Amino acid sequence: MNFDLTPEQDQLRDAVRELGRKYGHSYFVSKAKSGEHTAELWHEAGRLGYLGVNIPTEYGGGGGGITDLTLVCEELAAAGCPLLLLVVSPAIAATIIGKHGTEEQRKKHLPGLADGSEKIVFAITEPDAGSNFHRLSTVARRDGDDWLLTGRKIYISGVDEAGHVLVVARTEDASTGKLKPALFIVPTDAPGLEKSKLDMEILSPENQFLLFLDDVRLPADALVGESLDAGLPALFAGLNPERITVAAMGAGTGRYAIDRASDYTATRKVWGGNSIGSHQGVAHPLAHAAVQVELARLMIYKAATLYDAGRDLEAGISGNMAKYAAGEAAALAVDTAVQALGGAGMATEYGVSTLLGAVRAGRIAPVSREMILNFVAQHVLGQDKSY
Repeated sequence: MNFDLTPEQDQLRDAVRELGRKYGHSYFVSKAKSGEHTAELWHEAGRLGYLGVNIPTEYGGGGGGITDLTLVCEELAAAGCPLLLLVVSPAIAATIIGKHGTEEQRKKHLPGLADGSEKIVFAITEPDAGSNFHRLSTVARRDGDDWLLTGRKIYISGVDEAGHVLVVARTEDASTGKLKPALFIVPTDAPGLEKSKLDMEILSPENQFLLFLDDVRLPADALVGESLDAGLPALFAGLNPERITVAAMGAGTGRYAIDRASDYTATRKVWGGNSIGSHQGVAHPLAHAAVQVELARLMIYKAATLYDAGRDLEAGISGNMAKYAAGEAAALAVDTAVQALGGAGMATEYGVSTLLGAVRAGRIAPVSREMILNFVAQHVLGQDKSY
């Protein structure tokens, strides 16, 4: 058992940390409050090769794995810049296209995903089905050689920044008549595709959208993979990287909040000459939060290592556990940091309350803590399915 990063991963972590600190949380907040995107950070990260660390070298990437992308997600978040589209574009879309796309799709999209010049977002969640693909109502049907997509998607991140959206739909299996999932690469400016921005109580430069698909016509090569049989494995291929990188973003955010609070409490003096951090009532909650974040990090990198080793079933269990642990730890860390700072914790300039909405959402999305507990009860504890 080895808990050490490789020398190359150590260098990657340090370099991404330096980039994140160059921009910092004040940059992230200013972009979010002005309705802008973190384009400068994104493009610099792409130019330096950090967005494509998990993409094969033959398509312009770094040739690494999800562990490498996990480092990128965590370190940018630990610098106060938790970029959700790192999860959506390099982790989900690039993994799905890289593993299950056609060679033409890989050549067309992976180089742009690697250097940051292209973003592909992901659309599975629906108003009436959540992320339960068994109940998806978005349907793809044949029309000659083309496909027609009709349906609705909700809480779709970053559509206004992306050139394409990876849409999960249902198709009819000609041999059985049953519906089966399929993924389509849809241009965000396709006729019949409309988006409506959702107002969210989350301070983020990345926006959420409701999508309407009204007979969106797509060519045959928009279907991910060589046939409809690629749909289900392609869909599942994106779930473990999603869980792992979301967890990494949460752990990094927790680290950031604890660091900010620790700096403040170590120097803030109110009663006499001792810092407020010398009081156990202040120090112990921060120490407890730090323990929870570190425990989550252990499960995150276990999950990433298992995934990169091709042990998908074990990675699925560890990835879900990591997402649960990181979601809880990040929410605890930010809330504890706000409390430790007192009134200053609610001030924008101290940079912790600005993360309250995001970490609360991390206990819900992309899969809720309750659904993870259902998963663990069923697949780890051997209990009957409860839903």
